[in-house]
Amino acid sequence: MPQALPKTVDTAQVRELREADPQIRLIDVRAPGEFTSSHIPGSYNVPLDLLREHREELTAQHGDPVVLVCASGGRAEQARTLLESAGLDRLSVLRGGITGWEQDGGELNRGRGTWAMERQVRLAAGLLVLGGVVASTAYEPLKWIAGFVGAGLTFAALSNTCAMSRVLGLLPHNRTSTTDGRALLDALTDGKTPKRQ
Repeated sequence: MPQALPKTVDTAQVRELREADPQIRLIDVRAPGEFTSSHIPGSYNVPLDLLREHREELTAQHGDPVVLVCASGGRAEQARTLLESAGLDRLSVLRGGITGWEQDGGELNRGRGTWAMERQVRLAAGLLVLGGVVASTAYEPLKWIAGFVGAGLTFAALSNTCAMSRVLGLLPHNRTSTTDGRALLDALTDGKTPKRQ
C-alpha cells in the first residue's frame, strides 16, 4: 500500500519527495496567466475553477502522490478538500505556496503572464476604495463603496475565501479555454505520466 502524504509539506519535503518518487505530480491550481508568469519546474496547471467545474468527473487512474500548489496555500487547501471529497487520496499542499517555495530558494520557471491573483485583488480593491473616496467628495453616500470593500476584505480574511478573486477569475486572461480543460485535468487524473511543463 502506498505511503500516505502529510496534509502539508514544505519546500525541502517536496524536494525529498521528488527524489524518492519521480512519479509525484505537482499540480498548480492558480489561474493559467499566473502559472505562465511563474511556476515550479515540472509542475502542471490545473486551475481551481476547472476542478470545481468538473468535480463530478474527478477520479484518479493512478496512485501517484500529488502536491497541490498555489500562490500562498489557500486555493491549494480548497483544491485538496474538493479532491478528497471526490475520492482522491495521497494529496498534500505546499505550505506557503509559490511564495514560500521562492523564499526557500526553490527554482521557478518565469515567463510573461498575468499578475498573481492576490495582486489583482489588491489593485481592484484599492481602485474601488480610492474611487469611492474621491467620488464621495461630489456625492457623499459613495463613501460606502470603501466601507463595502473593507467589509468584503475582512470577511475574505476571516473565511479564507475571496469573492473578488472569484469574480476576477472570470476575466478572459484568468480563464482556461474549454478545449484545454480536459488535457489539464488529465495531468491530475490520467494513469499515464503527463508531459512535463
